[in-house]
Amino acid sequence: MDLAQPTQENVGQMVKDELAEKCQKLFQAFLEEYQTVDGEVKYVHDAEELIRPERNTLLVSFTDLEGFNQELATTIQEEFYRVYPFLCRAVRNFARDHGNVPVNKEFYLAIQDLPTRHKIRELSSQRIGSLVRISAQVVRTHPVHPELVSGTFLCLDCQGVCPEVPQQFKYAPPTVCRNPVCNNRSRFHLDTHRSKFIDFQKVRVQETQAELPRGSIPRSLEVILRAEAVETAQAGDRCDITGSLIVVPDVSQLSTTGVRAETSSRVGGRQGYENEGVRGLKALGVRELSYRLAFLACHVAPTNPRFGGKELRDEDQTAESIKSQMSVQEWEKVFEMSQDKNLYHNLCTSLFPTIHGNDEVKRGVLLMLFGGVPKTTMEGTSLRGDVNVCIVGDPSTAKSQFLKHVEEFSPRAVYTSGKASSAAGLTAAVVRDEESHEFVIEAGALMLADNGVCCIDEFDKMETRDQVAIHEAMEQQTISITKAGVKATLNARTSILAAANPVGGRYDRSKSLKQNVNMSAPIMSRFDLFFILVDDCNEVTDYAIARRIVDLHSRIENSVDRLYSLDEIRRYLLFARQFKPKISSESEDFIVEQYKRLRQRDTSGGVAKSAWRITVRQLESMIRLSEGMARMHCCDEVQPKHVKEAFRLLNKSIIRVETPDINLEQDQDMEEEDLFFRPVNGDAHGTSGHSNGVNGDTDSSSKPSLRLTFPEYRRISNLLVLHLRRAEEELKKNAVINWYLKEIESEIDSEEELINKKSLIEKVLHRLVHYDHILIELSPGGLKGSETESQEEVVLVVNPNYTLED
Repeated sequence: MDLAQPTQENVGQMVKDELAEKCQKLFQAFLEEYQTVDGEVKYVHDAEELIRPERNTLLVSFTDLEGFNQELATTIQEEFYRVYPFLCRAVRNFARDHGNVPVNKEFYLAIQDLPTRHKIRELSSQRIGSLVRISAQVVRTHPVHPELVSGTFLCLDCQGVCPEVPQQFKYAPPTVCRNPVCNNRSRFHLDTHRSKFIDFQKVRVQETQAELPRGSIPRSLEVILRAEAVETAQAGDRCDITGSLIVVPDVSQLSTTGVRAETSSRVGGRQGYENEGVRGLKALGVRELSYRLAFLACHVAPTNPRFGGKELRDEDQTAESIKSQMSVQEWEKVFEMSQDKNLYHNLCTSLFPTIHGNDEVKRGVLLMLFGGVPKTTMEGTSLRGDVNVCIVGDPSTAKSQFLKHVEEFSPRAVYTSGKASSAAGLTAAVVRDEESHEFVIEAGALMLADNGVCCIDEFDKMETRDQVAIHEAMEQQTISITKAGVKATLNARTSILAAANPVGGRYDRSKSLKQNVNMSAPIMSRFDLFFILVDDCNEVTDYAIARRIVDLHSRIENSVDRLYSLDEIRRYLLFARQFKPKISSESEDFIVEQYKRLRQRDTSGGVAKSAWRITVRQLESMIRLSEGMARMHCCDEVQPKHVKEAFRLLNKSIIRVETPDINLEQDQDMEEEDLFFRPVNGDAHGTSGHSNGVNGDTDSSSKPSLRLTFPEYRRISNLLVLHLRRAEEELKKNAVINWYLKEIESEIDSEEELINKKSLIEKVLHRLVHYDHILIELSPGGLKGSETESQEEVVLVVNPNYTLED
């Protein structure tokens, strides 16, 4: 049905759009007649809500429209922009019938549950004016402005009133005064008191990374929000936006620098009259007025397609509301997971099935996803609950794999590379809007990951000034900007998962973490956990990793063994994060005790030795990790067992950070050792082996000779290896000891010192044979068999697989 053709009789009258008016009647009938399953009229209650002064939009489901009248639904979908004002009129009539609403109040319609969802890339000129739903990520929001909807103008010549002149996207005074005698065409005054305004906001949305085709740059689109839709989308949200595609003049093209463009539609002519049309553009060498697509939204729903439409860290949700969103089977699965005795291990293996080993890193990342409980003190200071994790390691130790896994799994995660990121790109940038020329804030990676995880790869390659930009975000969880007249403090409540390579490509065990990583001390102290991955040659591990990788390449589907699916873990994570565990008094004492132990151990080694100062931040880290453990087990109270696990993780990262001393009283110490003071991963890495620099507070004073610094131990071992390799004949153990004592005879002053040195070299040889497997003991009959054989008979040879380090 087309627009009514004006005939000779109705010249000068308003043209009637019969199709739109028919739609209005049918839509009003739908609102008044559509019933729910219970037999109630569905939209009456919503219409009564519109009496409240702050409400002006009625939300209607498209599936209900289809069920009521398929033809009406199809017309609305295809001709949405054309019939929208008539649909709003129907809403206004419906609201007036069911409530005492002001006469001049405007009402609007929002449509949800549209069946098909489009990408920004699929929007073309064919879809202009039709109803579509797009999914995209918001990257920039503008301030809310009032927009003139219908203006009442006063003629300055005859004082006549021109009421309700419709406005669309630009200020449009009447073309001529309505008084037949007055011929005024230009002198009008807007009467703001009798005009109607509406809230108006522009946001810019961009394609999400998951939807991006190969080798393409993300497309962006301007979205116009009005009425109740304003402020529903924040920067970083992934949204489903329902509305229609429209065409607007591309004003920014005309106001480019060095180009003078006349965009006025009326140019003054002779005798004070205006001539219609745009003049002078071609004469000035300016291209014709170009148009661009914009999106006029009527409904915005923040969503995440990969998470069933739910945000991971929504502050408004409670355990009950989450339970109501799940089906019975899903809820039973969540309950079954919470009762799992081996949940910690099962979650780790299900979350990272393709990564072999690295169990400690998996545990740390898992606790990061659960997070601690954010708190606010009485003075208003906020204490962060997010856990920051840094993974430092040699190349090919699955660092980036961890980051990619987390980015895929977490509903609100941003992946970025340190080298390619600037300070503004990580925090927020102040940019000038093309049309209004005012400054607006464009969200960076940390803002986009608000209430999520920000994965930063190649963290050590970042410029120092860019690293400084994220100091505030990592501890205070805000970003402060004072640029170009814009002063703002923005939220960045994000966990940071960073990956860094050591200086020189390989991790040097003889140096501290500080010397191994190109990071400043303030940044290092802001990380709760440091994990160090060293690529060592170990026959068993190498075989297992090789099998795993070949398995993965040969049969991708079958090789992944997951106990829980990713969706089940997401649902469990969402539920578990609603718990706010309190620290029990027993756990309080335990945390204080463990912190004291860490501090004492830190200071006993001397300032020069310790590269990682134990500060109050490590105490807060322990509390956060304990809360994360309690959350994971759905507990309302932090138990001492949760603190133990948190302390163990923290201790692992700290031990590896310090350069460990070699404790030659290994056998006795291993029995006395507490569970948590065991060396990391329990494997013999290179020359340091089970090096354990923990019990320094007692042994260093009572037995100074039986405790060696790592460089000293390495120097002696290298000396012995070189001597044994250069020897032309087989050397017995005693001969080696005598040779070493002769080498250092200048340092020996007394008999007691000689005995101490002899005892020391025996311990070193024992360690090199039994722990580090650098030397091999041979008896005359082959490998050393029984312990009863005489010491003199044992021959020492160097392990043929051992390579001498610098």
